[in-house]
Formats: sequence, C-alpha cells, structure tokens
Amino acid sequence: MHVLITSDTVGGVWTYTQELVTGLVQAGHRVTLVSFGKIPQPHQTAWMQTLDGLDYRPTEYRLEWMEVAERDIEESRRYLELLVEEVRPDVLHLSQYCYGDIAADVPRIVVAHSDVVSWWVAVHGKEPDDTPWIRRYRNHVTRGLRAADVVVAPSQWMLEAVRRHYVGPARGKVIHNGRTPELFERRKKDDLVLSVGRIWDQAKHVSLLLSAETSARVCIVGWEQEPGRESKETLSIARPNVELLGQKSQDELQALFADAAIYAATSRYEPFGLAPLEAALSGCALVMSDNPVFHELWGDAAVYFRKDDASDLARAIADLRSKPHMRDDHAERCYKRACEQFTASRMVEQYEAVYEEVCSRARVA
Repeated sequence: MHVLITSDTVGGVWTYTQELVTGLVQAGHRVTLVSFGKIPQPHQTAWMQTLDGLDYRPTEYRLEWMEVAERDIEESRRYLELLVEEVRPDVLHLSQYCYGDIAADVPRIVVAHSDVVSWWVAVHGKEPDDTPWIRRYRNHVTRGLRAADVVVAPSQWMLEAVRRHYVGPARGKVIHNGRTPELFERRKKDDLVLSVGRIWDQAKHVSLLLSAETSARVCIVGWEQEPGRESKETLSIARPNVELLGQKSQDELQALFADAAIYAATSRYEPFGLAPLEAALSGCALVMSDNPVFHELWGDAAVYFRKDDASDLARAIADLRSKPHMRDDHAERCYKRACEQFTASRMVEQYEAVYEEVCSRARVA
C-alpha cells in the first residue's frame, strides 16, 4: 500500500511520525512523507537513511494553528493536491485538519493530535475569543473533520474534544501513540526527578516544579524561554536542587530517563503525552497531574497529584522517595502498561487496519 503522510517537525508529532513511518516501511508499504513548519535539522532526519521505501518532501509552509498562516495554508493545500496527482497514493494520512478537504479522489484519515480550542480551555478555563484568526481556524478544523473518512485521536478524551468544540466526525477511532520499547533502557535508578517540557508553556506547566518544596534533585529538559522573547525575560531559579538542562538530543534524553527514578508529568493539557510513555519504558515511576487523559491512559499504574497544586506534587514525590518498594511497584506497573498498550508496533498495526478499511470502502463505492 502507498500512504501519503503529512506531519510537522515541531515536538511530539515528529516523534510519532518517525515511529509510524519506520514501522510502515519495514512492513513493506511505500510512504510519501510531507513535513510542514521548519526544515528539520540533520539529526531529526537521520532515522530516514535506511528506509528505502520512503519518499520525503520537506516544506517550510506555516502550520495551521499559527495566527498568520492563511496564505501558507492555501498554497500548501494546492501543493498537496498536485503531489497527490504526481505520486497517486492509495490513502492520505493527514496530521493537520486543514488538508482534510483537499480536492483529491483518495480516501483519507485525519489525525486529531491536539487543537487550539481544547488547549485554550484547559489553560485558560474558557474558549478563546471569537477573533478573525479563531474563526478561520475553527472553519479549517470543521471542514477537515467533516471530509475525513475516519478521524483518529490518540485518546478518547481528545476524540470527544473535537466533537465538543467543532463537529462530530462521521467515524472516529482511538489509536494510541506508540514507542519502541527497545529504544529505552531500564537500569539502577538515581534519586532524580525528571520532567520534559517548555518552561514558558502554560499547558505543560513544568514551572510547577519550581514551586514544589522537595529536597530531591530535579531536572527539567526543554526551552527555558519562549522563542522571540529570549532577550526580554530572564528566568531566575531560587531552588538549588532544580536544574534547567535546556534542549537535549534523543540519546541524551534517553540517558536521563534511564537515570531518573521518578518522572513528573505536570501538564494541564495533554491529548496523549509521549514523554511520560518514554519515561515508563525506561522504568520511571510516573507522578502525574490529575487530568482526565492521564487517568484514561495510565489508570492506577501512576500516582496522581491535584492539578496546579505544587504542594500536592511535592507530597506525591516525597511518598515515592520515602517508600522505594511502592515506587518500584508503580514503575513496574507503568512499564507493563506501556508495553501492553502503547508500543509502536501496535500503533502501526492499527493504522494498517484503518487504511485497509477506508480503501476497501472506497473500492466498493
């Protein structure tokens, strides 16, 4: 089967794409991959070198959620339509809503990785104001969802979010994101609490660790300041036990996961969460914000703290540090759940089934 996949090079969607494309090509499928946003760095595309069935087309078109993106959206839609005519894929796998209704006689799935409105509600407690940008964005999302043969989301919560804020898709399906367990190492742990996320991002809310009164060594991986504001703000850290490590490569991050005994997932908004999954596959106990997605995915394997409550976060960390047997038990349960529910191979198999379904329905029609 020949699948045309769209992606972007920012954050977890690119990691998801790497796992999916690698699995599909290794299973014998042809893949045409189109990326939007920034052209990736060489280290971001090193995984492609051994994939003979991959045709990669990087672009710099702006992403659909950006406020000044309308011209880029129109141009990139036309680019995709011409590309479909050129390569003639069997199915479209679209990681952006705005391409769901492009003019192409090809079955399509749209993946709801996240969206602006549900993000806004989680962070601000209300829907965004009805600005021209938001109206345009809602229109793109709604049209893309309506045109999709199947809408896939990484959690039931995310699938319900697009139904609630936009429109109910004709057919929706949950396919969990997945990672390859063999990429991660479980070994003897240090007394270390790790978290991954942009310090300035209110959704990730890793800044909560700066307020949590814990004596544990805490490491935070991710950008400290919002792009474009680096020269305007200086972040001061009052706690000597907290280290801001900035950006790390995949190898460096995997080593940190292997060292850390506890992973703190502080997000207010997280449609899935790849970093907690990577931590679980590395043998970390998960301390998680009390949000519905984390409960849906991790159940009683994780330890939860009250959302936005630094004191309760500190309490949860202290409990696990003072009770090593409980910490090890939670770490083992998280690892088993990750291996049973959230592997890349399982994700690829479920996408293959969806591709076959929409192509079969198209042939019958």
